[in-house]
Amino acid sequence: MDPAILDTVLMTHLTLLRERMDEAASLGRAAEACGNAGNVAKAIEIALDVEQLMYEANTLLNAASLMNRICRM
Repeated sequence: MDPAILDTVLMTHLTLLRERMDEAASLGRAAEACGNAGNVAKAIEIALDVEQLMYEANTLLNAASLMNRICRM
């Protein structure tokens, strides 16, 4: 793969990864605020929304890592 194309693809993956992690962090803060306000059940409900985002972030990281290893050999 052309190095310039690889860098573009990897940067796209990293941007998408950061977006998922930012959203997960926002949900974590919201869950914490609910918990601190005394609504622990709602805090857990919000916190569970992080699961899909973390899965997607992990998948993006794994894909970027694999492409980097394979294409830079």
